[in-house]
Amino acid sequence: MKPVALVTGAARGIGRGIAFALARGGFDLALLDLARDAEAEATLAGVADLGAQAMFVAADIADLDAGRAAIAAAWEATGGFDCLVNNAGVSVARRGDMLEVTPEGFDRVLGVNLRGTFFLTQDVARRMIATPARGHPRSVVTISSSNAEIASPERAEYCLSKSALGMMTRLLAVRLAGEGIMAYDVRPGLIRTDMTRASKPKYDRMLAEGFTPIARWGEPDDVGRAVAMLARGDLPFVTGEAIHVDGGMHIHRY
Repeated sequence: MKPVALVTGAARGIGRGIAFALARGGFDLALLDLARDAEAEATLAGVADLGAQAMFVAADIADLDAGRAAIAAAWEATGGFDCLVNNAGVSVARRGDMLEVTPEGFDRVLGVNLRGTFFLTQDVARRMIATPARGHPRSVVTISSSNAEIASPERAEYCLSKSALGMMTRLLAVRLAGEGIMAYDVRPGLIRTDMTRASKPKYDRMLAEGFTPIARWGEPDDVGRAVAMLARGDLPFVTGEAIHVDGGMHIHRY
């Protein structure tokens, strides 16, 4: 039996890159996103072309009841997950002065990126603990951001949500290692997606000026390859670690 991974926020961008990398790595998939739209269909078709089976569930993970229902449906359809990839997330509606952040904007970002992710992970972890391992490595891989470490005051609520996910990963590592479930934090930097398109001219200039040691945009597949390595269990004596997929952007330089 092939291992199964649940990927949230899987319809496009980094989520699609992760889904494709896992499919190439021998996983079948459960894909979760807001709606089964044209982007989701493209991801499902790509996964099938790579020889993997995939099913789709729609939910907004900020709605905890909807998230639990989607997890229950996906778990039943697949027989359970060997890997959870927490990729679903939102950015700020509009960048601006952190002193002007509204409670509504704060709650929107934290509600998806932290609260929704935490309780979805709690649900999946309980299910994994209650189910005997199927002979595959088991893990929870959370996609945070370079902003878990690098401060961007113009999107403070996003930075706060992503830095908290780093602690969530460390807490999961301590709690779940005894159950044979590893936990990892993957921190993408500048990745070429719809979310970063508006900032492309700015970062093109910065990359040309040496902003990152590896002076190029990252691609969703770069993140996907890191996730697949972790999900396969290629680092069996590592848990709670942050993996930077950012071209070296996190390195402090003088």
